Amino acid sequence: MNRRDDILLVDGYNVIGAWPVLEKLKEYALEEARDKLLDMLADYQGFTGMQVYVVFDAHQVPGLGATYRHHKLMIVYTKEKETADECIERLCSELFVRRRNIYVATSDLVEQHVAFGKGALRVSARELLIDIGQNRKNIEQSLREDKPGKRNSVDAIVSLEVRSKLEKLRRGEK
Repeated sequence: MNRRDDILLVDGYNVIGAWPVLEKLKEYALEEARDKLLDMLADYQGFTGMQVYVVFDAHQVPGLGATYRHHKLMIVYTKEKETADECIERLCSELFVRRRNIYVATSDLVEQHVAFGKGALRVSARELLIDIGQNRKNIEQSLREDKPGKRNSVDAIVSLEVRSKLEKLRRGEK
């Protein structure tokens, strides 16, 4: 999963429930679990260049739903009486374009099969967590490497802390 045109659709609450660190956090602080998921996915999006959509199920909440940007992620709260699964299926159809892969990250087997039927590629929550972990290691390694003249000479004199701050700015964080 590393093409810049590709899209990753994430079933937010399903992934929170499938990742042990977020599952524990959600028990007493659901909003913090959501924020931690978004931070992890923002890092992932920044490193891979994929456009990431995170869909949160709000079908039991009255209203029209909402879509907004956060850390350059697209955050989607479903409409009233619409499940995250239905929203992901709709987005698969709307976002489908030749030569662009759409990945759906969920551990819901039925949703994986439906997404696959819509032309999307399925990724389990566990596979996504492993990929994020690997990308995090790659980011840390590239930030640690001090190879003057390789990309630009500023790398040789800027500290790891400053490079980390610059990376956050690049991703649209403050």
